[in-house]
Amino acid sequence: MHIDGLIRMANDIGAFFASEPEPEQAINGVLVHIGRYWDPRMRAQIVQYYRDGGQGFAPHVNAAIARLAADGSANDGRS
Repeated sequence: MHIDGLIRMANDIGAFFASEPEPEQAINGVLVHIGRYWDPRMRAQIVQYYRDGGQGFAPHVNAAIARLAADGSANDGRS
């Protein structure tokens, strides 16, 4: 999938969780959703984009992808 589409999808997910009362809940919501529903190749692609200095994410989406990158779950299907 083209990275622009993944960024848009991640931010759309983020928009859904943006109404959570605590920022931590929004971050976790994005992280869990991407971990559960995105194909491992999609997760790996968005993590690589992030690691390469990727831009364009809402702040809580960026935080969720940073955690995904840090915990190494981009390829293993964990949530």
